[in-house]
Amino acid sequence: MSERIPVKVISPVKVHKPDSHQHDNHYTPRSRIYVRAVTGALENFRRFFGLIFLSTFAILPWLQYDGSQAILFDIGSQRFNIFGLTLWPQDLTLLAWILIVAAFALFFVTTFAGRVWCGFMCPQTTWTFIYIWFEELFEGSRHQRIKLDERAMNFDKFWRKAMKHFAWVTIALLTSLIFVGYFTPIGQLFIDFFTFSSTAWATGFVLFFTFCTYGNAGWMREIMCTHICPYARFQSAMFDKDTFTVAYNAKRGEQRGPRSRKIAREENIEKGLGDCIDCNLCVQVCPTGIDIRNGLQYECINCGACVDACNGVMEKMNYPKGLISFTSETELAGGTTKIVRPKLVGYFLVLVLMSGLLVFEIMTRVPLEVDIIRDRNSLYRETNDGLIENVYTLKILNKSQQKQTYLISVIGLDGANFIGQNTVDVAGSEVLTWPISLAIDPYKIKEDVTEFEFKVEVINDPENDVYVQEPSNFLYPNY
Repeated sequence: MSERIPVKVISPVKVHKPDSHQHDNHYTPRSRIYVRAVTGALENFRRFFGLIFLSTFAILPWLQYDGSQAILFDIGSQRFNIFGLTLWPQDLTLLAWILIVAAFALFFVTTFAGRVWCGFMCPQTTWTFIYIWFEELFEGSRHQRIKLDERAMNFDKFWRKAMKHFAWVTIALLTSLIFVGYFTPIGQLFIDFFTFSSTAWATGFVLFFTFCTYGNAGWMREIMCTHICPYARFQSAMFDKDTFTVAYNAKRGEQRGPRSRKIAREENIEKGLGDCIDCNLCVQVCPTGIDIRNGLQYECINCGACVDACNGVMEKMNYPKGLISFTSETELAGGTTKIVRPKLVGYFLVLVLMSGLLVFEIMTRVPLEVDIIRDRNSLYRETNDGLIENVYTLKILNKSQQKQTYLISVIGLDGANFIGQNTVDVAGSEVLTWPISLAIDPYKIKEDVTEFEFKVEVINDPENDVYVQEPSNFLYPNY
């Protein structure tokens, strides 16, 4: 739901500004921000991008791969399934690489285009705009919402408020169920939750994240961006004079003031008026309630809503667009923005390097892990055939998602024989504990402790040369 942007402003518009921006009193109670609807190229792009983001978030946990949930972060079983890749606690180095790549990607994008993550991709921003859309649907435009809140409670106000909060809670509950569905089988989660048969843990997490989503997007909103999220605080360390941010061109806009559209722009310039008609629409559409004309502020999330609002006014006034735009400090000063600069190139090169190392780590990852545990109850024992026997326990972790057949052999222990089966089948993403015994003629033992290696290799997939060698010891102190 959008409002028609006025094209003629004769007198300043009363603006509902949050008290948090009146810096003379840090303890002034927060006033509610009534965000005005806006249309424009950036708003259309954000909606399109948000639709892609929400669709991806909602669809991914429902996808199936090889008969199971394609993406499942199973914390209880301590394994993450991502399509054909299974990550275990032993693979935390991959998580570290992913976080490093994400950090440098954030640094690179922020240095180039400011806080576009906050304005276009952050879940807090996305869900906030969804909640604002429901506000407009049930309570009307910005002006209507202000008047509605000033009215005494009656049936009309009650049902509008009730429907809005019902929609908010419904969106929060669906969001929570989908999010928890990344950590537990989502199909069964939905069935169990709505039949009141889900576990206490699942129910607790669903209700917790429902409350968080409802509170953050419905009530806290800009507080998350201005007081809780740390990104707003350290963004200045990434900015430079060539960073593209939402900015107001004061040289062109000042002196600001109301005027009639019938008066030509040139006449207004001769009178000392800039292009800003002081309509305050840039403030009314801002989700954090700031006035971009006051310069760069840490509360600005680079959503570009003020750009669309101002461009709409400039178009109706027959003025050039871009009074508020994505621009750099260099351009505002009359220079040319340097796209290729040492800081940006440095972030890019490090990002490429870290991404390459992450890909290399994934490609060279062996989907098999073996742990060897010697039997501590006895160092060795002598069999009826006069052979010396040592007992071991092998823990074979199949990191792939397909069933594998493994052959167990030894290297460096000549004459050793297996007592029992030395080929085993392990299901995908499973751990098999397998006891195994080695027996050897005592005349072939030359030392108290003989070092050797167990070799465990895949034999059901000849094209996949996967094997692991783990060292161990064969004990016979009385040789």
